[in-house]
Amino acid sequence: MIPFTSGERLHLLSKKGRVYRIELKEGATYEFSGEKIPHDEIIGLEDGSEITLSRGTRFFVLKPTLAEYTRNMPRGAQVLYAKDLSLIPMWADVYPGATVIEAGIGSGALTIPLLNAIGEKGRLISYELREDFARRAIKNIENYFNPSPLNDRLLVHNQSIYEGIVEEEVDRIVLDLPEPHLVVPHAVEKLRSGGIFLCFLPTVPQIEKVVLALQDARVFESIETFETMLRPWNIDGRSVRPSLRMVAHSGFITTARKVTRIKRKVVTEEPLSELKI
Repeated sequence: MIPFTSGERLHLLSKKGRVYRIELKEGATYEFSGEKIPHDEIIGLEDGSEITLSRGTRFFVLKPTLAEYTRNMPRGAQVLYAKDLSLIPMWADVYPGATVIEAGIGSGALTIPLLNAIGEKGRLISYELREDFARRAIKNIENYFNPSPLNDRLLVHNQSIYEGIVEEEVDRIVLDLPEPHLVVPHAVEKLRSGGIFLCFLPTVPQIEKVVLALQDARVFESIETFETMLRPWNIDGRSVRPSLRMVAHSGFITTARKVTRIKRKVVTEEPLSELKI
């Protein structure tokens, strides 16, 4: 059991399936349609607990999922959809203990699943040129994690990754920015052999540029590009059908694997000496 603490952002789920957001604060009171409940009665409860307001209305108190949190958190920049956030750590093969480069940090939506994937012993280095985006992202990340991972697992560089990567021999490079093809030369130098380069892009001209750059670098193999679509289904008794709305195209994911080629020696044939008769 991990009890709720002051400062956490929680969801109250009604019997009708409606969700209401609340940020816990010691001494504060939550009000709903004339009913009240002190925050102190929620602090200390475990995830999924049922609470009763002053006139009998009941809610379930839930810690928001990562998909819910990123969808509703304050934004400095546009965030990725949950369908993409779930795929990127998998296709980048981000593993516990890995050293990962990320750019840009945006609102922190991608940073959170990357931190989950690298675990307690990994390192995530994020490049973000805009200070306002970095500040907002850090606040969102701190609100999600308890305790904050900033002291040991996350380092934020307030600079453009287009200018270069400081770190050496990194395991993964994950990019969500407009011109990842400009980062390919830096990836050639700083990504370890066997490391993975991944970028997320919304348009075809952008993926053409980055794939061409990866091919021209001549140190990348298994270059792949794909997109994903999410179609919910409506299931209500005997009415079973696809939802009328779906999350269709949001962007392309391109991945590549850095390799080390053997330098082959060029053997020149010596001319045969003249035969004397």
